[in-house]
Amino acid sequence: MSDLVTVILAAGKGTRMKSKLPKVLHKAGGKTMLQHVIDAAKAAGAKRNIVVTGFGGEMVREAIGAQAEFVTQTEQLGTGHAVLQTKELLKDETGTVMVLCGDTPLLTGALLKKLYDEHVAAAAKATVLTAIMPDATGYGRIIRSADGSVEKIVEHKDATEEERKVREVNSGIYCFAAKDLFEALSHVTNDNAQGEYYLPDVLEILKKRGEKIWAVAADDYEDTLGINSRLQLAGAEKILRRRKNEELMSEGVTIMDPATTYIDDDVKVGRDTIIYPMTWLEHGTVIGEECEIGPNVRFQDVKCGNRVTGQFIYAHECQIDDDVKLGQFVHLRPNTHLFEGVKIDNFIEVKNSNIGKGSK
Repeated sequence: MSDLVTVILAAGKGTRMKSKLPKVLHKAGGKTMLQHVIDAAKAAGAKRNIVVTGFGGEMVREAIGAQAEFVTQTEQLGTGHAVLQTKELLKDETGTVMVLCGDTPLLTGALLKKLYDEHVAAAAKATVLTAIMPDATGYGRIIRSADGSVEKIVEHKDATEEERKVREVNSGIYCFAAKDLFEALSHVTNDNAQGEYYLPDVLEILKKRGEKIWAVAADDYEDTLGINSRLQLAGAEKILRRRKNEELMSEGVTIMDPATTYIDDDVKVGRDTIIYPMTWLEHGTVIGEECEIGPNVRFQDVKCGNRVTGQFIYAHECQIDDDVKLGQFVHLRPNTHLFEGVKIDNFIEVKNSNIGKGSK
């Protein structure tokens, strides 16, 4: 069994979002950013996930529920201080603690598993997830030793001209040996301009002790991107939609125009189904095989059988069985069940109804 535990930092307000909602609860690809991170951690094999909350903590806890354990960072005094809040919960852990950011919805389970596996294989006390950025301006640079280990992480403003040419940067995601993490955290100070306790200082402390600090580079820098504004959120949304469309097309679904097709992460679509442009398939929706859906269809939590056809439709919280034909400008409201072979004409609204097999 994996000895991996994650600590997910989700205490910040996200002032650049200009929102009453905690930043990590903004959605991309049909799920909150925090949910994407938790799902990636689970896929990587984490046995426990601990979320550090702060601003809007009650909303975060309500949104995530029993999927994670929670601690509160009453004052936002830096990343090191945030991780320190989990010390009591993790006092008996002897394995690996992976520190994640709740505003990184593009992380994948495969990437986090790669980080964990290489951390263990390297027998490092700490491992940094890095990215090779097209433009590294503003990022902390990873300076490696000849053996590939991390010599230091230098902030952009402190880097020499030669160091600024390095495009490998710190993603802010780490693996630590649990006992060493909390022992080193006890020595981190807030002697800096912001008066905060920084998690990267742990690396410096461990390095001075002669411990091995490793680094693992993501295959695609996009996977590591953090979201700090609505503009960046829209960028993440585009990437997640592209990934989902590519996944479905590789499984035998025809998407006529991926640029105008919006499919949430948890949606399932059967092979040989054709999705026409300007179609939204949202949370909870399942589409069977050999269907023709769209153009201009919006399905929310719709369970749809095989060989269903429909265009210019809005349907939500309903069930559509095999071989149903839907006319144009149909509205299917909650608790509607269309049985096999039903035909619905144009400009029809159905609510709280069971329409029997073969009905027209």
